Amino acid sequence: MHGTPRPPATPAQALSAMDHLIAAHLIGHQELARRLGLNVTDLTCFAFVLEAGDELLTAGDLAARAHVTTGAVTGILNRLERGGYVTRRPDPTDRRRVRVAALPEAVERVTAVYAGHYARLNTLFADYSPDELAVINDWFTRATALAHEYLEKLNKGEPGGGEC
Repeated sequence: MHGTPRPPATPAQALSAMDHLIAAHLIGHQELARRLGLNVTDLTCFAFVLEAGDELLTAGDLAARAHVTTGAVTGILNRLERGGYVTRRPDPTDRRRVRVAALPEAVERVTAVYAGHYARLNTLFADYSPDELAVINDWFTRATALAHEYLEKLNKGEPGGGEC
């Protein structure tokens, strides 16, 4: 169904709905991580490795994306490697660095755990027109950028994450 009438909403209602979505996904992410024998940060880092695909990340890339120190990412990689999620490969252009690759068996395990949820989301997205999906995608992209900016300000010690 495309062009389905949507109920009106105020910015406050949209913010509340977003807060509920984030809370549901945080709880769900914790449960999925538990089922996979990981903690949330390790699962998030594995997701970054998956997202990178054939463009293998360095440990430094992963630390930057996860907003953790390079020392912390070493522990994360050690746990992911012990758990059979990733392998480290020497960087072909700089032997001092390593690149992180997902192991195919781990990709299958994680994909299986997420498959049902992603199928439901795709069913939900099918209820929106291409123009509506463009707005949804734009909003998610811009909201993510704002969240990263806010996190950077918090990490710099700015009270309240700074003003708009």
